[in-house]
Amino acid sequence: MASVTLRKTRETRVRGGHPWIYASEIDRVDGGFENGDIVDVKDFRGKFIGRGFYNPHSQISLRILTRNDEPCDRAFFERRIRDAWAYRQRLCDPESCRLVYSESDFLPGLVVDKFANTLVMQSLSLGIDRIKDMLCDLLMEIVQPDGIYERSDVPVRRLEGMELTTGLLRGAVPERVDMVENGIHFLVDVRGGQKTGFFLDQKENRAAIAPLCPGARVLDCFCHNGSFSLHAAKYGAESVLGVDISEDALEVARENARINRLENVAFEAHNCFDHLRELTDAEEKFDLVVLDPPAFTKNKAALPAALRGYKEINLRGLKLVRPSGFLVTCSCSQHVLPEAFQTMVNEAARDAKKRIRLVEFRTQGKDHPILPQAVETKYLKCMILQVME
Repeated sequence: MASVTLRKTRETRVRGGHPWIYASEIDRVDGGFENGDIVDVKDFRGKFIGRGFYNPHSQISLRILTRNDEPCDRAFFERRIRDAWAYRQRLCDPESCRLVYSESDFLPGLVVDKFANTLVMQSLSLGIDRIKDMLCDLLMEIVQPDGIYERSDVPVRRLEGMELTTGLLRGAVPERVDMVENGIHFLVDVRGGQKTGFFLDQKENRAAIAPLCPGARVLDCFCHNGSFSLHAAKYGAESVLGVDISEDALEVARENARINRLENVAFEAHNCFDHLRELTDAEEKFDLVVLDPPAFTKNKAALPAALRGYKEINLRGLKLVRPSGFLVTCSCSQHVLPEAFQTMVNEAARDAKKRIRLVEFRTQGKDHPILPQAVETKYLKCMILQVME
Protein backbone atom coordinates (compact mmCIF):
# COMPACT_ATOMS: atom_id res chain seq x y z
CA MET A 1 0.00 0.00 0.00
CA ALA A 2 1.29 3.45 -0.91
CA SER A 3 1.67 6.06 1.82
CA VAL A 4 1.19 9.82 1.77
CA THR A 5 3.26 11.99 4.12
CA LEU A 6 1.91 15.37 5.15
CA ARG A 7 3.91 18.56 5.37
CA LYS A 8 5.07 19.67 8.79
CA THR A 9 2.36 21.52 10.80
CA ARG A 10 -0.33 20.50 8.31
CA GLU A 11 -1.70 17.52 10.23
CA THR A 12 -3.34 19.51 13.06
CA ARG A 13 -6.73 19.91 11.37
CA VAL A 14 -6.81 16.25 10.31
CA ARG A 15 -5.85 15.03 13.77
CA GLY A 16 -8.70 17.18 15.07
CA GLY A 17 -11.15 15.06 13.10
CA HIS A 18 -11.52 16.80 9.73
CA PRO A 19 -11.85 14.20 6.94
CA TRP A 20 -10.17 16.15 4.10
CA ILE A 21 -6.53 16.71 3.16
CA TYR A 22 -5.73 19.18 0.39
CA ALA A 23 -3.06 18.82 -2.28
CA SER A 24 -1.07 21.72 -0.78
CA GLU A 25 -0.79 19.83 2.54
CA ILE A 26 1.01 16.81 1.06
CA ASP A 27 4.80 16.56 1.21
CA ARG A 28 5.40 13.32 -0.71
CA VAL A 29 3.94 10.00 -1.83
CA ASP A 30 5.85 6.75 -1.41
CA GLY A 31 4.99 3.59 -3.34
CA GLY A 32 2.97 2.90 -6.45
CA PHE A 33 -0.72 3.74 -6.68
CA GLU A 34 -3.59 4.36 -9.05
CA ASN A 35 -5.83 7.40 -8.68
CA GLY A 36 -8.62 6.52 -6.26
CA ASP A 37 -6.56 3.92 -4.35
CA ILE A 38 -6.73 3.58 -0.58
CA VAL A 39 -3.42 4.72 0.95
CA ASP A 40 -1.88 5.20 4.38
CA VAL A 41 -1.62 8.75 5.71
CA LYS A 42 1.35 9.74 7.89
CA ASP A 43 2.52 12.87 9.63
CA PHE A 44 5.91 14.44 8.84
CA ARG A 45 7.56 12.14 11.41
CA GLY A 46 6.17 9.07 9.66
CA LYS A 47 3.55 8.34 12.34
CA PHE A 48 0.32 6.72 11.12
CA ILE A 49 -2.67 9.12 11.04
CA GLY A 50 -5.22 7.18 9.06
CA ARG A 51 -6.19 5.57 5.79
CA GLY A 52 -8.20 7.00 2.93
CA PHE A 53 -8.93 7.51 -0.76
CA TYR A 54 -6.14 9.29 -2.66
CA ASN A 55 -6.79 11.18 -5.87
CA PRO A 56 -4.08 13.69 -6.86
CA HIS A 57 -6.34 14.96 -9.65
CA SER A 58 -8.57 16.62 -7.02
CA GLN A 59 -7.75 19.58 -4.78
CA ILE A 60 -9.23 17.46 -1.97
CA SER A 61 -6.55 14.88 -2.58
CA LEU A 62 -7.19 12.65 0.44
CA ARG A 63 -10.48 11.66 2.01
CA ILE A 64 -10.07 9.85 5.32
CA LEU A 65 -11.90 6.51 5.64
CA THR A 66 -10.55 5.37 9.00
CA ARG A 67 -8.13 6.50 11.68
CA ASN A 68 -7.44 2.91 12.70
CA ASP A 69 -4.87 0.56 11.21
CA GLU A 70 -7.46 -1.81 9.75
CA PRO A 71 -8.13 -3.33 6.32
CA CYS A 72 -10.56 -1.33 4.16
CA ASP A 73 -12.05 -4.43 2.58
CA ARG A 74 -15.60 -5.58 1.81
CA ALA A 75 -16.27 -6.31 5.48
CA PHE A 76 -15.18 -2.76 6.35
CA PHE A 77 -17.66 -1.18 3.91
CA GLU A 78 -20.39 -3.57 5.02
CA ARG A 79 -19.97 -2.35 8.61
CA ARG A 80 -20.12 1.28 7.48
CA ILE A 81 -23.37 0.77 5.54
CA ARG A 82 -24.96 -1.30 8.31
CA ASP A 83 -24.07 1.45 10.81
CA ALA A 84 -25.60 4.12 8.56
CA TRP A 85 -28.80 2.11 8.10
CA ALA A 86 -29.08 1.33 11.82
CA TYR A 87 -28.73 5.06 12.62
CA ARG A 88 -31.63 5.95 10.26
CA GLN A 89 -33.81 3.15 11.60
CA ARG A 90 -33.29 4.41 15.13
CA LEU A 91 -33.43 8.20 14.70
CA CYS A 92 -35.18 8.94 11.38
CA ASP A 93 -38.11 7.89 9.23
CA PRO A 94 -36.57 4.96 7.33
CA GLU A 95 -39.25 5.13 4.62
CA SER A 96 -37.82 8.38 3.24
CA CYS A 97 -34.38 9.50 4.30
CA ARG A 98 -30.81 10.14 3.31
CA LEU A 99 -29.43 6.68 3.97
CA VAL A 100 -25.75 7.56 3.51
CA TYR A 101 -24.41 11.12 3.85
CA SER A 102 -20.83 10.94 2.61
CA GLU A 103 -18.20 12.09 5.13
CA SER A 104 -20.78 12.25 7.93
CA ASP A 105 -21.25 8.48 7.60
CA PHE A 106 -17.51 7.95 7.14
CA LEU A 107 -17.99 6.96 3.50
CA PRO A 108 -16.50 10.02 1.76
CA GLY A 109 -18.09 10.72 -1.60
CA LEU A 110 -21.06 8.35 -1.27
CA VAL A 111 -24.61 9.70 -1.09
CA VAL A 112 -27.62 7.39 -1.00
CA ASP A 113 -31.22 8.60 -0.70
CA LYS A 114 -34.09 6.23 0.11
CA PHE A 115 -37.53 6.94 -1.33
CA ALA A 116 -39.92 4.16 -0.25
CA ASN A 117 -38.36 1.00 -1.76
CA THR A 118 -36.08 2.81 -4.21
CA LEU A 119 -32.49 3.90 -3.56
CA VAL A 120 -30.77 6.70 -5.47
CA MET A 121 -26.98 6.74 -5.39
CA GLN A 122 -24.50 9.51 -6.08
CA SER A 123 -20.81 8.67 -6.45
CA LEU A 124 -18.89 11.89 -5.80
CA SER A 125 -15.32 10.68 -5.27
CA LEU A 126 -13.12 8.53 -7.48
CA GLY A 127 -12.44 6.11 -4.64
CA ILE A 128 -16.15 5.43 -4.18
CA ASP A 129 -16.66 5.20 -7.94
CA ARG A 130 -14.11 2.40 -8.21
CA ILE A 131 -15.99 0.23 -5.66
CA LYS A 132 -19.50 1.19 -6.80
CA ASP A 133 -20.49 -2.35 -7.78
CA MET A 134 -19.50 -3.73 -4.40
CA LEU A 135 -21.41 -0.96 -2.63
CA CYS A 136 -24.52 -1.71 -4.72
CA ASP A 137 -24.30 -5.37 -3.77
CA LEU A 138 -24.06 -4.41 -0.10
CA LEU A 139 -26.99 -2.01 -0.31
CA MET A 140 -29.17 -4.65 -1.97
CA GLU A 141 -28.20 -7.17 0.70
CA ILE A 142 -28.58 -4.88 3.74
CA VAL A 143 -31.50 -2.59 2.81
CA GLN A 144 -33.22 -4.89 0.28
CA PRO A 145 -34.72 -2.21 -1.99
CA ASP A 146 -36.56 -2.91 -5.24
CA GLY A 147 -33.84 -1.12 -7.17
CA ILE A 148 -30.95 1.35 -7.19
CA TYR A 149 -30.72 4.25 -9.65
CA GLU A 150 -27.58 6.31 -10.15
CA ARG A 151 -27.70 10.11 -10.32
CA SER A 152 -24.00 10.89 -10.56
CA ASP A 153 -24.73 13.81 -12.88
CA VAL A 154 -23.38 16.57 -10.65
CA PRO A 155 -20.53 18.89 -11.78
CA VAL A 156 -18.39 18.12 -8.71
CA ARG A 157 -17.48 14.80 -10.34
CA ARG A 158 -15.39 16.68 -12.91
CA LEU A 159 -13.20 17.95 -10.07
CA GLU A 160 -12.39 14.30 -9.37
CA GLY A 161 -11.61 13.61 -13.04
CA MET A 162 -14.84 11.71 -13.66
CA GLU A 163 -17.58 12.01 -16.26
CA LEU A 164 -21.21 12.65 -15.33
CA THR A 165 -23.36 9.53 -15.47
CA THR A 166 -26.88 8.27 -14.69
CA GLY A 167 -28.66 4.95 -15.08
CA LEU A 168 -30.15 1.87 -13.49
CA LEU A 169 -27.67 0.00 -11.29
CA ARG A 170 -29.77 -2.76 -9.73
CA GLY A 171 -33.32 -4.11 -9.84
CA ALA A 172 -36.25 -2.05 -11.12
CA VAL A 173 -37.05 1.64 -10.59
CA PRO A 174 -40.40 3.24 -11.56
CA GLU A 175 -40.73 6.49 -13.51
CA ARG A 176 -42.13 8.14 -10.38
CA VAL A 177 -41.69 6.81 -6.86
CA ASP A 178 -44.63 7.28 -4.45
CA MET A 179 -42.96 8.40 -1.23
CA VAL A 180 -44.59 9.44 2.06
CA GLU A 181 -43.12 12.28 4.13
CA ASN A 182 -44.81 13.39 7.36
CA GLY A 183 -48.00 11.67 6.20
CA ILE A 184 -48.04 13.39 2.79
CA HIS A 185 -47.59 11.55 -0.50
CA PHE A 186 -45.01 12.88 -2.98
CA LEU A 187 -44.26 11.57 -6.45
CA VAL A 188 -40.48 11.60 -6.82
CA ASP A 189 -38.84 11.72 -10.25
CA VAL A 190 -35.60 9.94 -9.41
CA ARG A 191 -34.55 9.74 -13.07
CA GLY A 192 -34.92 13.37 -14.09
CA GLY A 193 -35.67 15.47 -11.01
CA GLN A 194 -33.21 17.87 -9.39
CA LYS A 195 -30.26 16.12 -7.71
CA THR A 196 -31.66 12.77 -6.49
CA GLY A 197 -35.26 13.78 -7.18
CA PHE A 198 -36.37 15.31 -3.87
CA PHE A 199 -34.87 17.47 -1.10
CA LEU A 200 -35.03 15.33 2.02
CA ASP A 201 -32.96 17.64 4.21
CA GLN A 202 -35.94 19.91 5.01
CA LYS A 203 -38.25 17.12 6.22
CA GLU A 204 -38.10 18.04 9.90
CA ASN A 205 -38.29 21.77 9.13
CA ARG A 206 -41.43 21.21 7.05
CA ALA A 207 -43.00 19.40 10.00
CA ALA A 208 -42.00 22.28 12.28
CA ILE A 209 -44.35 24.74 10.52
CA ALA A 210 -47.46 22.86 11.70
CA PRO A 211 -48.33 25.30 14.55
CA LEU A 212 -48.09 28.27 12.17
CA CYS A 213 -50.56 27.03 9.56
CA PRO A 214 -54.14 26.65 10.91
CA GLY A 215 -56.32 29.30 9.27
CA ALA A 216 -53.33 31.04 7.69
CA ARG A 217 -52.86 32.63 4.30
CA VAL A 218 -49.50 31.21 3.16
CA LEU A 219 -46.98 32.21 0.49
CA ASP A 220 -44.29 29.65 -0.40
CA CYS A 221 -41.58 31.05 -2.69
CA PHE A 222 -39.11 28.85 -4.58
CA CYS A 223 -41.56 26.03 -3.87
CA HIS A 224 -40.16 23.51 -6.43
CA ASN A 225 -42.36 20.39 -6.17
CA GLY A 226 -44.50 21.99 -3.47
CA SER A 227 -43.11 20.32 -0.37
CA PHE A 228 -43.57 23.25 2.06
CA SER A 229 -46.81 24.23 0.29
CA LEU A 230 -48.41 20.82 0.72
CA HIS A 231 -47.36 20.64 4.35
CA ALA A 232 -48.97 24.03 5.01
CA ALA A 233 -52.15 22.92 3.23
CA LYS A 234 -52.22 19.65 5.17
CA TYR A 235 -51.65 21.48 8.46
CA GLY A 236 -54.81 23.56 8.08
CA ALA A 237 -53.92 26.69 6.10
CA GLU A 238 -56.87 28.59 4.69
CA SER A 239 -55.03 29.11 1.40
CA VAL A 240 -51.54 28.44 0.07
CA LEU A 241 -49.83 29.98 -2.94
CA GLY A 242 -46.69 28.18 -4.16
CA VAL A 243 -44.44 30.08 -6.55
CA ASP A 244 -41.55 28.78 -8.63
CA ILE A 245 -39.95 29.71 -11.95
CA SER A 246 -40.12 26.14 -13.28
CA GLU A 247 -43.45 25.14 -14.82
CA ASP A 248 -42.22 21.54 -14.97
CA ALA A 249 -41.62 21.53 -11.21
CA LEU A 250 -45.05 23.07 -10.64
CA GLU A 251 -46.78 20.37 -12.69
CA VAL A 252 -45.33 17.82 -10.27
CA ALA A 253 -46.47 20.03 -7.35
CA ARG A 254 -50.02 20.16 -8.73
CA GLU A 255 -50.04 16.40 -9.16
CA ASN A 256 -48.81 16.00 -5.57
CA ALA A 257 -51.68 18.22 -4.41
CA ARG A 258 -54.18 16.10 -6.37
CA ILE A 259 -53.04 12.78 -4.97
CA ASN A 260 -53.29 14.22 -1.43
CA ARG A 261 -56.73 15.72 -2.21
CA LEU A 262 -55.59 19.16 -1.09
CA GLU A 263 -57.74 21.85 -2.69
CA ASN A 264 -56.58 24.83 -0.60
CA VAL A 265 -53.27 25.16 -2.49
CA ALA A 266 -52.47 26.73 -5.87
CA PHE A 267 -49.23 27.05 -7.83
CA GLU A 268 -48.09 29.83 -10.14
CA ALA A 269 -44.99 30.17 -12.31
CA HIS A 270 -43.08 33.42 -11.66
CA ASN A 271 -39.56 34.65 -11.12
CA CYS A 272 -39.67 34.78 -7.32
CA PHE A 273 -37.51 37.92 -7.07
CA ASP A 274 -39.88 39.78 -9.38
CA HIS A 275 -43.04 38.35 -7.86
CA LEU A 276 -42.01 39.23 -4.31
CA ARG A 277 -41.54 42.82 -5.48
CA GLU A 278 -44.92 42.80 -7.23
CA LEU A 279 -46.67 41.46 -4.14
CA THR A 280 -45.10 44.06 -1.86
CA ASP A 281 -45.96 46.85 -4.30
CA ALA A 282 -49.56 45.58 -4.25
CA GLU A 283 -49.44 45.64 -0.41
CA GLU A 284 -50.44 41.99 -0.15
CA LYS A 285 -50.25 40.38 3.30
CA PHE A 286 -49.77 36.80 4.43
CA ASP A 287 -49.80 35.08 7.82
CA LEU A 288 -46.86 32.86 6.83
CA VAL A 289 -44.19 33.40 4.20
CA VAL A 290 -41.71 30.63 3.34
CA LEU A 291 -38.46 31.38 1.49
CA ASP A 292 -36.56 28.24 0.50
CA PRO A 293 -34.38 29.23 -2.48
CA PRO A 294 -31.72 27.13 -4.20
CA ALA A 295 -28.10 27.80 -3.26
CA PHE A 296 -27.11 31.31 -4.32
CA THR A 297 -23.38 30.54 -4.29
CA LYS A 298 -21.15 27.51 -4.81
CA ASN A 299 -17.93 29.29 -3.77
CA LYS A 300 -16.62 31.93 -1.37
CA ALA A 301 -15.87 34.41 -4.17
CA ALA A 302 -19.59 34.84 -4.87
CA LEU A 303 -20.54 35.22 -1.20
CA PRO A 304 -21.14 39.04 -1.21
CA ALA A 305 -23.48 38.77 -4.21
CA ALA A 306 -25.27 35.82 -2.60
CA LEU A 307 -25.87 37.75 0.62
CA ARG A 308 -27.29 40.66 -1.38
CA GLY A 309 -29.70 38.22 -3.05
CA TYR A 310 -30.74 36.73 0.28
CA LYS A 311 -31.24 40.20 1.76
CA GLU A 312 -33.45 41.24 -1.17
CA ILE A 313 -35.87 38.31 -0.84
CA ASN A 314 -35.93 38.50 2.96
CA LEU A 315 -36.65 42.22 2.98
CA ARG A 316 -39.59 41.62 0.61
CA GLY A 317 -40.74 38.58 2.56
CA LEU A 318 -40.73 40.49 5.85
CA LYS A 319 -42.84 43.26 4.35
CA LEU A 320 -45.42 40.70 3.22
CA VAL A 321 -45.99 39.24 6.70
CA ARG A 322 -48.94 40.53 8.71
CA PRO A 323 -48.16 41.77 12.25
CA SER A 324 -47.51 38.78 14.52
CA GLY A 325 -47.25 36.51 11.48
CA PHE A 326 -44.27 34.34 10.63
CA LEU A 327 -41.39 34.14 8.17
CA VAL A 328 -39.59 30.84 7.53
CA THR A 329 -36.36 31.67 5.73
CA CYS A 330 -33.77 29.15 4.55
CA SER A 331 -30.37 28.88 2.91
CA CYS A 332 -28.69 25.73 1.65
CA SER A 333 -25.53 27.61 0.60
CA GLN A 334 -22.69 25.96 2.52
CA HIS A 335 -20.50 29.06 2.23
CA VAL A 336 -23.13 31.23 3.97
CA LEU A 337 -22.32 30.51 7.60
CA PRO A 338 -25.10 30.74 10.24
CA GLU A 339 -23.72 33.96 11.72
CA ALA A 340 -23.62 35.65 8.30
CA PHE A 341 -27.15 34.46 7.54
CA GLN A 342 -28.50 35.83 10.81
CA THR A 343 -26.71 39.16 10.28
CA MET A 344 -28.25 39.40 6.82
CA VAL A 345 -31.74 38.77 8.23
CA ASN A 346 -31.18 41.42 10.93
CA GLU A 347 -30.20 43.94 8.26
CA ALA A 348 -33.25 43.04 6.14
CA ALA A 349 -35.52 43.54 9.17
CA ARG A 350 -33.95 46.92 9.89
CA ASP A 351 -34.46 48.08 6.31
CA ALA A 352 -38.01 46.69 6.24
CA LYS A 353 -38.72 48.52 9.53
CA LYS A 354 -39.85 45.30 11.18
CA ARG A 355 -39.14 43.85 14.60
CA ILE A 356 -38.44 40.13 14.59
CA ARG A 357 -38.02 37.48 17.20
CA LEU A 358 -36.55 34.06 16.69
CA VAL A 359 -38.82 31.09 17.30
CA GLU A 360 -36.22 28.52 16.18
CA PHE A 361 -32.91 28.39 14.34
CA ARG A 362 -32.96 24.98 12.71
CA THR A 363 -30.64 23.05 10.42
CA GLN A 364 -30.80 19.90 8.28
CA GLY A 365 -32.61 16.78 9.45
CA LYS A 366 -30.99 14.05 11.51
CA ASP A 367 -30.61 11.90 8.40
CA HIS A 368 -28.01 14.48 7.27
CA PRO A 369 -25.79 14.20 10.38
CA ILE A 370 -23.21 16.89 11.10
CA LEU A 371 -19.56 16.34 11.98
CA PRO A 372 -18.68 19.04 14.55
CA GLN A 373 -15.07 18.94 13.32
CA ALA A 374 -16.07 19.65 9.70
CA VAL A 375 -18.12 22.82 9.19
CA GLU A 376 -18.72 21.76 5.57
CA THR A 377 -21.16 19.07 6.73
CA LYS A 378 -23.47 21.70 8.27
CA TYR A 379 -24.92 23.66 5.38
CA LEU A 380 -28.66 24.19 5.88
CA LYS A 381 -30.00 27.19 7.79
CA CYS A 382 -33.71 27.52 8.60
CA MET A 383 -34.90 30.44 10.73
CA ILE A 384 -38.50 30.57 11.95
CA LEU A 385 -39.23 34.18 12.86
CA GLN A 386 -42.21 36.03 14.22
CA VAL A 387 -42.58 39.41 12.55
CA MET A 388 -43.82 42.44 14.47
CA GLU A 389 -44.49 46.02 13.43
